[in-house]
Amino acid sequence: QVQLVESGGGSVQAGQNLSLSCVPSGDTVSGYCLACFRQAPGKERERVAQVVGYSRKTYANVVKGRFTITKDYARNSLYLEMNSLEPEDTAMYYCAAARSGVDCPTTFDYWGQGTQVTVSS
Repeated sequence: QVQLVESGGGSVQAGQNLSLSCVPSGDTVSGYCLACFRQAPGKERERVAQVVGYSRKTYANVVKGRFTITKDYARNSLYLEMNSLEPEDTAMYYCAAARSGVDCPTTFDYWGQGTQVTVSS
């Protein structure tokens, strides 16, 4: 059984940076699609970034150029670097994993506990 343990997040001012990390205890990051989702109050959950295969990355348009997702094989971790944060980025952020080395699915097998990111203007 894989458990995703998240850390990071917090409260910052607009324009500042934050990073999130996610460690899959019980397995390695190899062979998984890893993704970061977020959900703001009253809004649907959205996928903001994903990485599959060795390092094939995809980003939602609203974060493209500001967020960077990294699958770190040496540290067996997933990182999401969030730069130039905006108040609209305020949400609960979740990492998720699905067993796939080719493409990311629409549903994921494992989820982290979530970590709050709050950006004030």
